[in-house]
Amino acid sequence: MPTSNDATPTELDVRIWRGGEDGAYAHYRVPFRESQTVLDVVTFVQRHLDSTLSYRFACRVGMCGSCAMTVNGAPRWTCRTHVSKVAEDGVITIGPLRNLPVIKDLACDMTEFFEKWQRAKGRFSPTRSRREPFERISPETPKRKAVDAGIECINCGVCYSACEVVSLRRDYLGPAALNRAWTLVNDTRDAEHDARIAAVSGDAGCHNCHSHQSCVDHCPKQLSPTASIAGLKRASVGAAWRRLTGR
Repeated sequence: MPTSNDATPTELDVRIWRGGEDGAYAHYRVPFRESQTVLDVVTFVQRHLDSTLSYRFACRVGMCGSCAMTVNGAPRWTCRTHVSKVAEDGVITIGPLRNLPVIKDLACDMTEFFEKWQRAKGRFSPTRSRREPFERISPETPKRKAVDAGIECINCGVCYSACEVVSLRRDYLGPAALNRAWTLVNDTRDAEHDARIAAVSGDAGCHNCHSHQSCVDHCPKQLSPTASIAGLKRASVGAAWRRLTGR
């Protein structure tokens, strides 16, 4: 890799996935710049080297999560990932997220990810109408604290891409959907508590989590889907016990 006189790299060797599921990595030479992000690198390739490169991004500041890709083997937000932190001897390999069908290049089909969100009943169902006053919930209650611990998920798909169970079982709901279900199970305003517990307790639900912690290790928001899933496991067992005992 070319370098300047003070050994600072002047170029990066960038390998980017091109094509669909049966594609391959293409090589590009990209100028190295101070404070450069991986998204900057991808954008340079698309704007200056190959305008046919497909990828997603929106906010560029870590708010939307749409720029998530696999960088040197790990799922990351590319807008918040600095080249200086991940480049290995000036080499960066960028691919689409794992565990999702590839549409083209770095763009994945998120349909199954959001369909699993629906299967886990990840939508709030109110117990009150809009004509009734808002329910007041103390932020100090245990249930509200459980909600707060997982509510910041923005559906970027990084945890889903990192999950080994999803790789082995494509019907597994995945950490993001189960984390969302846990926040709603603890929302005292929600009307679908029992139906939601039933939805996440099935064959592809929370009990299939092996607690590998990959979702925790890679979550850009520092959430713990594993802790949420453990809570669902306890709630599921409790619901089964109440059905059996009538208590």
